[in-house]
Amino acid sequence: MNTFNKKVLLGMSGGVDSTAAAVVLQQKGYEVIGVTFVQTSFEEMETAIGDARKAARVLGIEHYVLDLRKEFNEEIIQYFHSEYDRGRTPNPCVKCNQVVKYKKFLEEADRLGAWYISSGQYAKIVSENGRYLIKKAENKYKDQSYYLYNLKEKDLERILMPLGDIKDKEEARQIVKDIDLDFSQKKDSQEICFISDNDHVGFLEQYINPQKKLGNFVDTKGRILGKHKGIHKYTVGQRKGLGIALGSPRYVVKIDAIDNSVVLGVEKDLYAETCTLEEYNIVYDDYKIEEKPLMCKIRYSAREAEASIKRDGQRLVVNFTEPVKSLAPGQSMVFYDGDVLVGGGIINIDV
Repeated sequence: MNTFNKKVLLGMSGGVDSTAAAVVLQQKGYEVIGVTFVQTSFEEMETAIGDARKAARVLGIEHYVLDLRKEFNEEIIQYFHSEYDRGRTPNPCVKCNQVVKYKKFLEEADRLGAWYISSGQYAKIVSENGRYLIKKAENKYKDQSYYLYNLKEKDLERILMPLGDIKDKEEARQIVKDIDLDFSQKKDSQEICFISDNDHVGFLEQYINPQKKLGNFVDTKGRILGKHKGIHKYTVGQRKGLGIALGSPRYVVKIDAIDNSVVLGVEKDLYAETCTLEEYNIVYDDYKIEEKPLMCKIRYSAREAEASIKRDGQRLVVNFTEPVKSLAPGQSMVFYDGDVLVGGGIINIDV
């Protein structure tokens, strides 16, 4: 393969962002090839595939549909419900980027003779001083660098992020509107792509027997407070929808899958000063994470918090400068050096 060719394989979901990415790439002189991944069923993705094809026709680019239902079921769906089965809160988008999307992107790009791969995600990959870095997008509200922490620097030279410099969503909509596509005002897709009705409990109960997840609400000293409706219905930090009245606000502070208990506490019980990260990745092999504090996000929507990080065997130990609220086992925590994404891992509370 000619590593200097300007062919780029672009993931096209039929939405505004991936369509805008295709336009920007064309404007920069790349030969764009669109591919739509089928993760659930062709019926559920009929509109997405149709809109992606429509965009490809307007832009005069090739478009392929790739059936990834088998891989998606084995790697993402099973991971999703098994994590809830363990009393944890998974992040399927991070997992999908790691083991399905970018892996298959590169394999398919190689097959088609394309050097680059791309998506409509809001992040930057930049070349500075002879190396490649993942940086936050200009649009801080939409920045999706959080989801990219499992990439390695050696792969970054093949990845293009054309929306990294776009400052707001309306700019992306205008790009799509300018090529006369009728879905420029299309809403963003739901957070979990394989749960079309956003009923994640109903989805989980296709795989988890809810009767086997029943148990007790207990306080932080282990005293029984009442019965709950199944550990898969709760997550750390939850206050609403608990179905129990205790006279003052209570929050889920821990879920124990061994005895199916849901531990409730007051707000101060949600704060923690430390945690560990398992299955972690450092994007840059030579980065020394112990040299200085880094800014961490304990979930996609969280504010950044300063922490010191050190290696401890097969895990990282994270010590926060100030206590953080609602650390949820199973969620991804990522860390930044300024605007540069350094790495991340899966939160585990036990230190």
